[in-house]
Amino acid sequence: MKINEKNLSYFATTEPFDKCGYLNKKGEINKGWQKRWFILKGNLLFYFEKRYDKEPVGMIILEGCTIEMAEAESGSDQYCFKIIFHGPHNRTYVLGAESQEIMESWMKALTCAGYDYMKLMVAELQRQLKELEESRNEIQPGSDNNLPPIAPPRRTAPVKPPVSNKNYLEGAPLVKTQNVCTNNSMGMSENKDPNVVTTFQRIHEMIGAPIIKEIEEYRKLNSSNKRAVSSTGSIPNSPDGAPLIVL
Repeated sequence: MKINEKNLSYFATTEPFDKCGYLNKKGEINKGWQKRWFILKGNLLFYFEKRYDKEPVGMIILEGCTIEMAEAESGSDQYCFKIIFHGPHNRTYVLGAESQEIMESWMKALTCAGYDYMKLMVAELQRQLKELEESRNEIQPGSDNNLPPIAPPRRTAPVKPPVSNKNYLEGAPLVKTQNVCTNNSMGMSENKDPNVVTTFQRIHEMIGAPIIKEIEEYRKLNSSNKRAVSSTGSIPNSPDGAPLIVL
């Protein structure tokens, strides 16, 4: 496989990084520990001699490998783990961290960086999506779960009942009169009480009774005048001297 070293170096030193930090690497020829600056981008693990170097010392492609813990060496304070490539003549990388937490975080990041892990994650997500679609199809179209939410009923102001009055006379409508003035000549007085409730029948009796009385008196007087004319032949005069008109 041919690799453009300049492009690869630029890619290795350009952010963002999936993970970066110092780890101790055990040499293949020289079995001593060497402190290196590691950068993880995708499934590529770069390591540099110093942190701000422009070119990496080496690169590990994290495919077809497993991440396992390594046995601690006697007299060493390293928390070690291994990158094992299976098969004949394949190399095993031994790395060491300064603490248990750093070792576990690197092992987790390297395990999730490979293509095989990503493929398993995609398959799992597709399975979950399929289960969601099947559960959605099992819901009946007419079930209450598909119905839209019902709005609460509107609150209306209470309607007051009509005021009842027990003083109806023969079903006649009520008329509330205030300061009703009548003709004193008809024998009626002024009603000064604003709270008096009178019916149309009562008003008719109060106003019509004096008029009917005067009409009856006029008719009696007229009938007596007719009898006087028929007996004397002359038109009688009224008490004030004016002649009476006989109807």
